[in-house]
Amino acid sequence: MKTKSAMITIAGRPNVGKSTLTNALVGEKIAIVSNKPQTTRNRICAVVNRENTQLVFIDTPGFHRPRTKLGDYMVNVVKESVADVDAVILLVEPIANVGEQEHALIERIKASGAPAMLVINKIDTVEKEALLPVIAAYQQEFDFDEVIPISAKWRDGVATLLEACEKYAQPGPMLFPEDMVTDMLEKQVMAEIIREKLFEKLYQEVPYSVAVDVEVWDEEDDRVLIHAAIYVAKPSHKAMVIGRAGEGIKAIGTAARKEIRDLVDKKVHLELWVKVREDWVDDPQFLHSLGFGAEAEY
Repeated sequence: MKTKSAMITIAGRPNVGKSTLTNALVGEKIAIVSNKPQTTRNRICAVVNRENTQLVFIDTPGFHRPRTKLGDYMVNVVKESVADVDAVILLVEPIANVGEQEHALIERIKASGAPAMLVINKIDTVEKEALLPVIAAYQQEFDFDEVIPISAKWRDGVATLLEACEKYAQPGPMLFPEDMVTDMLEKQVMAEIIREKLFEKLYQEVPYSVAVDVEVWDEEDDRVLIHAAIYVAKPSHKAMVIGRAGEGIKAIGTAARKEIRDLVDKKVHLELWVKVREDWVDDPQFLHSLGFGAEAEY
């Protein structure tokens, strides 16, 4: 049987629902989800196999104007992910106004020459009639191959989107093994789960200055041992993460341990430490050690 594959980037402003869509496309949780913007920091590949076709979706950080070295890296990830792919999904909200971030992404798409689909998310929040001016506004900016309204949260329209994506697949070998759903290493997955629980438990600015590094990952037949460091930028943030009498870090650990246990189907021994590293978001060497890279160019 001849096989086909396609690399498709999902791009959009922060908090538009890219990670929710990624999870809906795959049918399981790959990317962490939060109602706070800029949750996704790295490029995440999610793999969908459909008969003889493999679709690889690239979930990217929200496109924004960076204020730190970490922000520079996140923006560069988006720029690089729009180039050299078979298609781009521009994910937008049902608002009849093309914002600055969408304008910048459309210009990137034009420069790349990649075909693009306009996917309007969160249609469960508006009446159908409200979509017409949204479509008109974006069609004035770019000649999109497809316009597909969806609700990633409720998976409405996701099947239609998958069918539309198949037409961009090119003949050739599968890019990933058939049993693989993401290119993230297990340590990265565990770090993302812990970071998601930090987002859920913490408020205000703290989650944006938090990083997680899994320092020890030891898997045996019946259990997994994980030691993870949670880095914060200020001593006051450390106190907030730990919480009164350690209740905060305990709640984060309990929630992360449960999700990891469900994922690996083994007993999980999770130990968390909170460390202060001031201005880590602007420390290139430290960012590199966490897997982040180059600065953005304008």
